Amino acid sequence: MTPDAPVRAKRTYRSLRREDQARQTAARILTAAVQSFLERGYGVSTMASIAAAAGVSVPTVEARFGTKAHLLKAAVDTAIAGDDEPVPMLDRAWVTAARQARNAEDALFVVAAVLGAAQARSAGLLLALFEGASTDPELSILAEQMIAQRGRMAAWLVDALAERARLARDCSRDMLLDTVWILMDPALFDRLTRQRHWTLEQYEHWFARSIRRLLTDEPAAKPAHHL
Repeated sequence: MTPDAPVRAKRTYRSLRREDQARQTAARILTAAVQSFLERGYGVSTMASIAAAAGVSVPTVEARFGTKAHLLKAAVDTAIAGDDEPVPMLDRAWVTAARQARNAEDALFVVAAVLGAAQARSAGLLLALFEGASTDPELSILAEQMIAQRGRMAAWLVDALAERARLARDCSRDMLLDTVWILMDPALFDRLTRQRHWTLEQYEHWFARSIRRLLTDEPAAKPAHHL
């Protein structure tokens, strides 16, 4: 063993420990931010109050996330994905599961389960983002990005469905995209689950069946997933 080998190992250990500590700090900041945005609203929430709740300084929050708007965006991204891994939603394992489903009905239930869980975590944050976008130019840009992201998800779903079913012949592609886009609206999820007291299971069932009925000319297949 060369004399400097233990030094490299020690430095590697310290580096990994610092990375783990940084990740834990970021997680605490995001948790505090989510709680503040949901309970107090975006406008009332401050970087100082979020930093205090996370047990860190304001410079620490700013060094990790930048502005309050970018902190909200990070919170939204983490909520949608369910983790802080830098992997786009359409590059995750559920996409393969949906494509390998035996029919369109089962594929839609895979998508609905992923969407329902993401909505449950992120709908309130997205509504806060859209509300703040009316007066905050930085949030307005982020809101447009989220709207475009939903559009990409809708386009993927339409194309994936076209591989397994006959799409409605009396609808243009734009109409199909807009139908999926509006059914994915977080405000719609919020109204159904919070105001109309739907369960997550009811929402997922409704979403999958609505997509099939509105976008295809196919008769219903018997799904493998019974709700």
